[in-house]
Amino acid sequence: MKIAIATQDFAKVSGHAGQARQWLLYDLSLHHANRLLPAPQRIDLAQDQVLHVFTDDRPHPLDGIDVVISASAGDGFIRHMRKRGADVLLTGETDPAVAITRILAGEALPDTRFDLTTTLCRIRDLFSRY
Repeated sequence: MKIAIATQDFAKVSGHAGQARQWLLYDLSLHHANRLLPAPQRIDLAQDQVLHVFTDDRPHPLDGIDVVISASAGDGFIRHMRKRGADVLLTGETDPAVAITRILAGEALPDTRFDLTTTLCRIRDLFSRY
């Protein structure tokens, strides 16, 4: 399983996943329970690779991910990621490693905090191409 986390400066789970440029990619395909998490790969997207504007007409650095974790995402982004084969989990957890650890333990992630940009994104998503 590959999990991508939208981040701010590769340190904190960020909101507005569709606009995120910095991602941590955890490849858990060889991970075993009760072992340390593997070090994540840092992915810094170019402006034209930001998922909100990416047109799916070429390979993308986040291709093949199974799960996206973010503090917020609009409905259009969630639909887009489903088409790409990934589920989106939204959380109020700010520490990427804690979020991954909770998922692997089968624990629920904390609820998201209110984010005005999510409300604005929902309005914009009414007219989205996704």
